[in-house]
Amino acid sequence: MAVRSYLVFDMGASNGRAVVARFDGNRFATRVTHRFENRPVRAGGTLYWDILALFLELKIGIQKSLATFPDIVSIGVDSWGADFALVDGRGTLLANPIHYRDERRQSVSGELFRAVSAREMFDLTGIFIVPLLSIFQLYAMKVDGSSGLACARRFLMIPDFLGFLLTGEQVNELSNSVGTAAFNLPRMRWETSILERCGIPSSLFSPPVLPGTEIGAVQRSVRDELACPAVRVVAPATHDTSSAVAGIPAADSGTAWAFIAVGTWCVVGMEVESPVLSTEVFESGFGNEAGMDGRCFLARNLTGLWILQQCRDKWARDEGTETSWDDLVRESLGGRRFGFLIDTDHPALAAPCEDMPGTISRLFHERGEEPPAGKGAIARCVYESLALKFRVRVEQLEGLVGRRIDTLHLVGGGSRNAHLCQWTADVTGRDVIAGPAETTVAGNLIAQMKATGDIGDIEQGRRVIAVSSETRRYQAEDVAAWDGAYDRYRRTVMSGRKT
Repeated sequence: MAVRSYLVFDMGASNGRAVVARFDGNRFATRVTHRFENRPVRAGGTLYWDILALFLELKIGIQKSLATFPDIVSIGVDSWGADFALVDGRGTLLANPIHYRDERRQSVSGELFRAVSAREMFDLTGIFIVPLLSIFQLYAMKVDGSSGLACARRFLMIPDFLGFLLTGEQVNELSNSVGTAAFNLPRMRWETSILERCGIPSSLFSPPVLPGTEIGAVQRSVRDELACPAVRVVAPATHDTSSAVAGIPAADSGTAWAFIAVGTWCVVGMEVESPVLSTEVFESGFGNEAGMDGRCFLARNLTGLWILQQCRDKWARDEGTETSWDDLVRESLGGRRFGFLIDTDHPALAAPCEDMPGTISRLFHERGEEPPAGKGAIARCVYESLALKFRVRVEQLEGLVGRRIDTLHLVGGGSRNAHLCQWTADVTGRDVIAGPAETTVAGNLIAQMKATGDIGDIEQGRRVIAVSSETRRYQAEDVAAWDGAYDRYRRTVMSGRKT
């Protein structure tokens, strides 16, 4: 077959990139054509996303990509979850989307739970209920008498809205719809009983399209502006976590495997045949999410490299220069082994702050312990503590699904950290397959390839990913030392805290 070029936009909570993947019928190769930052803006006490700046970056990415690869056959956009745009009957954006970390969203949870309990929401939707989710922001807008909500005619998650600006077509995609906590995954429908009790019109939502659905072509106004052809636009699994799971090169379906996606957030999870709605799952912090080809997966979010991102920002402000991730990993190796351990899921580490190193120090002082001092010691503290928390969650997941997990696929940017990969193998006692780092890109790609007919299903797509990507296997080596550290971690760090 002739080589086909696909354009992937992967937008995270701190940055985004445009990636062109060239597929020759057997394997693909990728090239990043554009990178850009994604910085929220605080205005009038509210934390917003600069959504039009993101659309500008998307257009720049299209221009740059077509300049080098004029044969691009389709475009797919994925992003972080939870956040959305509202448009009126003419398709006009009514307000900048509000950031999932905005304080107002968090503040209404108690009131919302009086309308619909967390347990009922879980039973109806299958997702783990936290105030980051879209329904809490919608409810806050209702309580505040938002004119934007009153005038709204359509609800669009971030990739849905960017797709609308590109094509003029308004669709809701499945994987991001689930992340609203207003979609009934077991019954595959918007849950009107939740929406009605929250005072949200169900008419804002449309039946979601499945990943791999073509939603339209680049519309005339954008084509004229960019001098580009009518490239088709495909909805991948638009929630980046769902695309990341689709992109895991787990070609051997006979092996019991789970995944750990390591990035700003970390996600531990496992594909399951159907949503699991047990009391044990509800109480565990895990939830059900939607994937590609009608699959779903059980997953739990962990605070991840966000902690070190915030530390790097503080050090850059203090020193006037940025410490690279590679330098930080190297400096961490000089830190004292198992000298400083924290619960990376402590609420104080999840919130934005001006002095994350100081926050870490305070947690140690509260336990009456000496805190880590210096970049290397803090980085080692975070990396080792993450590995230990991975074991907590993997063992918890095994209990929920009732089977042993043989292999862990460690994906995302953190899979480049060979020491974290080895430590994860050591502390869990399981083989770790690391990579590819760009799993989200791979999952977005195979959804587009399904839409064009280059592959038939996710299994074929994963085989293509496996032969196109570099992975590395790590086997447990230093199990006894990590077992000792894990016992101390559970006894001193996690004691008294709900895990």
